[in-house]
Amino acid sequence: MEQTTFKRAMKQRHLMLLSFGGVIGTGLFLSSGYTLQQAGPLGTVLSYVIGSILVYLVMLCLGQLAIKHPVTGGFHVYASKYIHPAVGYIVAWFYWLTWTVALGSEFTAVGLLMQKWLPDIPVYIFATIAIILVLVFNIISTRFYAEVEFYFSLVKVIAIIVFILLGILVIIGLIHYTGYQGLHTITQRYTNPTFPHGLGSVFLTMLAVNYAFSGTELIGIAAGEAEEPEKVIPKAIRATLWRLIVFFIGTIIIISILIPSYQGKSLKSPFVVIFQEMGIPYAGDIMNIVIITALLSAANSGLYAASRMIWSLSNEGMFPKWFGHLNKYQMPIRATLFSMIGGLLALLSSVYVADSLYVVLVSIAGLAVVIVWMSICVSYFNAKRIDQSLKIHQAVPIIGFTLCLVSCIGMIFDPNQAPALYFGLPFAVLALAYYYIKYNKKGDA
Repeated sequence: MEQTTFKRAMKQRHLMLLSFGGVIGTGLFLSSGYTLQQAGPLGTVLSYVIGSILVYLVMLCLGQLAIKHPVTGGFHVYASKYIHPAVGYIVAWFYWLTWTVALGSEFTAVGLLMQKWLPDIPVYIFATIAIILVLVFNIISTRFYAEVEFYFSLVKVIAIIVFILLGILVIIGLIHYTGYQGLHTITQRYTNPTFPHGLGSVFLTMLAVNYAFSGTELIGIAAGEAEEPEKVIPKAIRATLWRLIVFFIGTIIIISILIPSYQGKSLKSPFVVIFQEMGIPYAGDIMNIVIITALLSAANSGLYAASRMIWSLSNEGMFPKWFGHLNKYQMPIRATLFSMIGGLLALLSSVYVADSLYVVLVSIAGLAVVIVWMSICVSYFNAKRIDQSLKIHQAVPIIGFTLCLVSCIGMIFDPNQAPALYFGLPFAVLALAYYYIKYNKKGDA
């Protein structure tokens, strides 16, 4: 079904910064500390290099599919068309799960970081304020949302550029950094030990790294609201990918050199630690503000993605039509409010063991997005068999699918991430069962 009910109000700059908004959040600013702790400096760099290759391959496939079918909520449409309607149904719900769970982690992280200044105020108070803000951004209009996200994302992009430049100045010896002794420190970080928990830790942390890269696929979600999608989408994907790879790899190399792996904490941002060690006045506070902005931005993108997926399901007849309603400004208010369930997860996790639940939330979101990426690879592989004019070789989705599968297998052996399976697999089974009970009767399968 051709989806033409949304305004095509997004330009290339909106698409690029929308993707940045989804990607540059807790995964880079906070979860990188967890990866560093588990895999060590060299292992962390390798994890992010492999993650970069994986996301590049997946986005090549997505770009071709989005140009061929520029629809809102594209992933489940592609999976339904090129794999099976039941798979499309599960993909839609997994992607919704990715972002609603991610909302929980973003809002919880905002509350935890705000306690740096106001330790006596409960985390859930800050989480509630963040929920209200993000909800307002998402219910006014598509263009308003896109503009807010553009400037939110611009703040953190500038912050990362500054971080990388200052990090380079430290590494070449032009800025003093406590404990840094040039080549001796670099050698020690990468070789003493090379892999503190063994080479296998590189693969065990791949799911957390994939979560850090999740959000690049938002360009595919927004295809139905982009101006001239056939021109804008490929440009936005190419520009976004290269910038993200430079930002992520550059940032991780600096973090891995300047922070010993044993100092990596899942809830203590490596960015804040490094700026404090540089001795820059109020740098920790400034970076805290930037990170909070980044978290709000990622949540903003997340609510957008989740609401569009619910709307798309409704539009395809796989969810009650009530959720497909658009208001006079052509915004899916009902789908947006439903998707804010992730905000309730934030409140629960901030009241009940926020520190330990955070990694579990990230793992669930990581598993869900990897399953979505796998569906993109399979969808493109099948689409290429039908339409040989598609430009990307079939080896690309095969390699991408294999790397995704490796990261899923790796999580089984990581006790911090394995709980995601206990939630993710039953969720998939329930979604599949519901699909066949509800929709197979209509001959949709």
